[in-house]
Amino acid sequence: QVQLMESGGGSVPVGGSLRLSCVGAEDRYRTACMAWFRQAPGKEREGIVTVIPAVGTTDYADFVGGRFTVSQNNAEKTVYLEMKRLKPEDTAIYYCAYREFTFTPPCRAQPSDFSVWGQGTQVTVSS
Repeated sequence: QVQLMESGGGSVPVGGSLRLSCVGAEDRYRTACMAWFRQAPGKEREGIVTVIPAVGTTDYADFVGGRFTVSQNNAEKTVYLEMKRLKPEDTAIYYCAYREFTFTPPCRAQPSDFSVWGQGTQVTVSS
């Protein structure tokens, strides 16, 4: 059973950087569709990026604008989200999510597609 855990959140000033980590896919890592989401207070959960670890395919949301980069360490079965030039509007709880890869639906950042979620890690960007 997949149990995800995020880490790496914290408080940073505007323009700062953070790297979030997600572990827990274990044996399911190679057949996973994984994603990073975030949810700010009073807002809906928002997809940031998806990654298919087996092939390294990624798909970013438009708002990312090159500031966020997803990467993976296959030996450690870990997915990372590196965030740079952070803005106050990036303040949110960030979640890692997993589902088994399928072609239908495709690996997309649709919250309802994902069956396993981490507990989230808080990111606060202060001006």
